[in-house]
Amino acid sequence: MNLTEQVEQALETIRPYLLADGGDVAIEEITEDKVVKLKLLGNCGSCKMSFMTMKAGIEQAIMKAVPEITSVVSVNLAEEV
Repeated sequence: MNLTEQVEQALETIRPYLLADGGDVAIEEITEDKVVKLKLLGNCGSCKMSFMTMKAGIEQAIMKAVPEITSVVSVNLAEEV
């Protein structure tokens, strides 16, 4: 299983919670230095709590499941805050 598949599998564990709130997340890219770049979709892109969702939920789920990942960032979070 490649890195993208591993990250996608980790996202599947948290996706039901995001979908329940009208949001979702998509992998934009995984860089050579193992940084996962995500795009927050739907309500997750505009929610004021999305930074907390990103750090406490999504990042933790990915880094726990795929320890070689060094960082998880959102490509659209800064624009929305």
